[in-house]
Amino acid sequence: MKLTVVGCSGSFPSAESACSSYLVEADGYRLLLDMGNGALGELQRHCGLYDLDAVLLSHLHADHCVDMCGYFVARYYRFDGGRAGAIPVYGPEGTERRLVTAYGDVPHEKCMGEVFDFRTLTPGTFTVGPFTVRTARVCHPVEAFGFRVEYGGRSLVYSGDTGPCQALHELADGCDLFLCEAAFTHGKEDIPELHLNGRQAGEHAERAGVGRLLLTHIPPWTDPQVNLRDAQAVFEGPAELAKAGATYEV
Repeated sequence: MKLTVVGCSGSFPSAESACSSYLVEADGYRLLLDMGNGALGELQRHCGLYDLDAVLLSHLHADHCVDMCGYFVARYYRFDGGRAGAIPVYGPEGTERRLVTAYGDVPHEKCMGEVFDFRTLTPGTFTVGPFTVRTARVCHPVEAFGFRVEYGGRSLVYSGDTGPCQALHELADGCDLFLCEAAFTHGKEDIPELHLNGRQAGEHAERAGVGRLLLTHIPPWTDPQVNLRDAQAVFEGPAELAKAGATYEV
């Protein structure tokens, strides 16, 4: 699998990065995990507008899904070649309604369904193209999912947004690459069931025995080097910060 970080900023875009969005590729199939603020523009650096095969949305906060509104425009109003066909879009219950509401003045209530084949996520396992995807509910104020994507005996786990939880540990168990949020700073924010800090991300990685830790979803007001240092203090494996445009072979 090839992972490309399209965007990795938490809460709102930074000067260096769009919000959460990650492109996973194998066998010519392109799967996008989240499409937050600014991600649609950055995505076009890495693949064509109409080259995505499926989208997984971890939850319905704007910094993870709002650029789907712009992507609707690109697919629905395309002139050359006509309206693009519907691609699978997996998300929590109410995803279609959330995006229609966010867009506002849609031609009609079901128009997004003409270019997005909405499918409701539940905890479990399913196949998307060449990938096996396992989903688990994680700990966040809204319905939110973490993803384990497997291909060719290799595994990538994406935490989505979550506070510390057993479900994330079980999802990440033994994975090759753990793409884990670290929005909070250890010893600073202490809001339960919302986000992880760098140390907690490292603790989850160490406990799950992951091969590599990649910290993401760090907001512009948080010092990423502090979070990386805190993660490295408790995780014995390789750890680094996600960077927009970076690619990783899994």
